Amino acid sequence: MSAKILFLFNHDAAHQVAHLGGIVRWMRNARPDLRIICATGVTSIRHCLERLLGEAANRIEWLDLALPPWLDRFAALPDKLAPVRRLMMLDHHARPLLDADLIVSAERTCLRLRRWDGQSEHGARFVHVPHGAGDRAVTFHADKAGFDRILVSGDKTARALVQRGGVSADAVRVVGYSKFDTVDGARRLHLFANDRPTFLYNPHFDPFLSSWYEEGPALLEWFASGEGRAFNLIFAPHVMLFRKKLHISPEYRRVRLRPGIPAAARNAPNILIDIDGPRLLDMSYTLSADAYIGDVSSQVYEFLLRPRPVFFLDRFSHDPRSREGGYPAWQTGDVVRSAAALADLLPSYKARLPRYEAAQRRIFAETMSRDPRRTASQRAGEAILEMLDP
Repeated sequence: MSAKILFLFNHDAAHQVAHLGGIVRWMRNARPDLRIICATGVTSIRHCLERLLGEAANRIEWLDLALPPWLDRFAALPDKLAPVRRLMMLDHHARPLLDADLIVSAERTCLRLRRWDGQSEHGARFVHVPHGAGDRAVTFHADKAGFDRILVSGDKTARALVQRGGVSADAVRVVGYSKFDTVDGARRLHLFANDRPTFLYNPHFDPFLSSWYEEGPALLEWFASGEGRAFNLIFAPHVMLFRKKLHISPEYRRVRLRPGIPAAARNAPNILIDIDGPRLLDMSYTLSADAYIGDVSSQVYEFLLRPRPVFFLDRFSHDPRSREGGYPAWQTGDVVRSAAALADLLPSYKARLPRYEAAQRRIFAETMSRDPRRTASQRAGEAILEMLDP
């Protein structure tokens, strides 16, 4: 009987699709003898995945993780505070999910299925492909030791998983960043009807770590008036920031209401605001901007595919509750604590790059392994196939 490999897309948004989709496509073409299943619970995620897979989408099996209407209604209210619906999907569909030989997931919640192992005749094994290459402490969460194999983008993450996360070195494989296989890295969109320099502001959603809650609105107002109008700004936050008004940080037990976007920014011709569009997912903005402003999002490493000026807003490292440790990404650009301090630096943004370019190249190489002979998707697929072959 053919081995069954299940790729699990159990999320509300489609930002994880590009991290697994290239691997699905490569494996489907390389091993037509395998049963490859994609499990999705949201229609928009399936459509996004189908577009990425192209013709290969017709040669895989699909598992619908949607909940029965009555259970979906029951989950709606608590889901505003925690990922209740996602957890219910895992429990409700545990039997068909665990029928696979391997379950490949971009998030660790899939390990919840371990509690249902008795429903699996052979004992499914779990493979993790992180959706990003960031430096947050949660990247090295102790739960990740529960995976049978973890496929990471570079040596930096591999070392940290062993040293900080307690993961066995034998369980980790460095395979590169498969999302790069799904985009044209040379593409650059002209998003404004002028030739002004374009900045990208890409804040995270975590209420303890993100710069948006305290500094973001002020930064947008600076770009909307006065000196800031000499530049363009793409405001493209993490796709989860504007999906909820109330955000909770489980790691830091922090709860905060998300501020809205200032009216001045909404009406400014030099500001493009995208809080839920498809370009948040396909590197359109990281490839097209002249400079990057962020905090802890791993998208900075996607931006550093080409060295360019980088700036960070740090609103948490001085807090005694922080357990984050060092941020290698913060060695690639200036780090400031306020929008006002950042505004002092931005007009001379080009002059900032020479002092950081060497660090950018070094840290990018440690974070994003590249092999001229094989794509990252192929390397990941081969590491998965190793688990099937005796």
